[in-house]
Parts: sequence; structure tokens; C-alpha cells
Amino acid sequence: MSDSSSPRPADCRITGVLLAGGQGSRMGGVDKGLVELAGQPMAAHALARLAPQVDELIINANQNLAAWQAFGHPVFGDDIGGFAGPLAGLHAALVRARHPLVVTAPCDSPFLPADLVERLATALHAADAQLAVARTFDQPHPVFCLCRRDLAEHLGAFLAGGGRKIDRWYGSLKVVEVAFDDEEAAFRNINTRDELAEAAKDLPAGAA
Repeated sequence: MSDSSSPRPADCRITGVLLAGGQGSRMGGVDKGLVELAGQPMAAHALARLAPQVDELIINANQNLAAWQAFGHPVFGDDIGGFAGPLAGLHAALVRARHPLVVTAPCDSPFLPADLVERLATALHAADAQLAVARTFDQPHPVFCLCRRDLAEHLGAFLAGGGRKIDRWYGSLKVVEVAFDDEEAAFRNINTRDELAEAAKDLPAGAA
């Protein structure tokens, strides 16, 4: 993970956020990121891929806080109760981020691209956009996004008004979609025990 020696100028530095605030209902109600995959918690694989790409790393989690703190990064819950979804995690991150740009990735995507942040940031700056989101073919991946920290107040107002749908919030912003058609498999996420078993075949034991 980058630090004060980051090659990025201060106004382009990036806080990475691992989104782990869900209830894991499709995994039987367990905290998905803590489920073992190839000898490590699933989140360890995602963190290992995200950490080298950002200047700070923080974790959004709403349960099992001690287990999440064991990864060695700051952990925080949603400011809005009731497991309000990834937008609540993003909002909490925007409020706490030290850097002007914030990138998100979910804890159940152990194969996320090694060039995710670079490509999102290049597109965001080129388009002078407020938010860049990954897309593979015609499928956007809204939990893989890079946005400006100064959207915190805007998103807070959207959530306070009962808004929960990511695409509806995006609709009020200047958004650029970034094609990752060449890395479609990197965005696979793990929702079930069967998918977990399948993913384990593609990761060496202790890979993270």
C-alpha cells in the first residue's frame, strides 16, 4: 500500500474501502468475507489485491468487528442502521476517508483486477467525472467504483430521503463507465458455498 512516498500528488490520492457490511444472507447468514477460501479468509484475497493500488485502506463492516480489525486496517460501520446496503457503506467511507478520492471493492471478490484503480482513475480524470464505475460488456459493477470524497453530503441527503438504489443515485451525477471486458472473470463474486468451492480451485492454498 502506498504511503507518504506515493507517486500520486496529494489531490489525486486514493482511499480504498473494502465493503463488508452486508449480512451474507445467500451464504447462510454468515459474514462472507470471513469465510475461508484457499486457507485464508475470503476478504484477505481481496485486500491483498486492493492494498497495493491505494494510499490508505479502510474496512466497512457491521458485525464481527474484532475479526475485521485483525486485518490491521481501520474498521467502521454504517452510520445508517438496518444494513442499508453498499451505498451506506460508501457514505460512511466518504465521511472518514483521508484522501480526496475513494475506491470501493466488495469483500466477496477475491479475483479483483490488479489495475482496477489505475483504470478507474484515468477515466475519472479524463472525463472530469464525479464517479467512475467498472463495467464488463453491458454489465456495470457499481460496487467497484471510484468517486470524489466531496460527494459525502450529496449521498447523505439521498440516503436520508430513503434512497437505497445505486443506479438512482448515479443518475444525478456525472458518471463515466470504464470497460473491463478483457478482465470479466476478475469481477466474479462468491455468494454461495458452491461458488466458494469453485473459486478455491483457482487459488493456491494460502495465496493471500
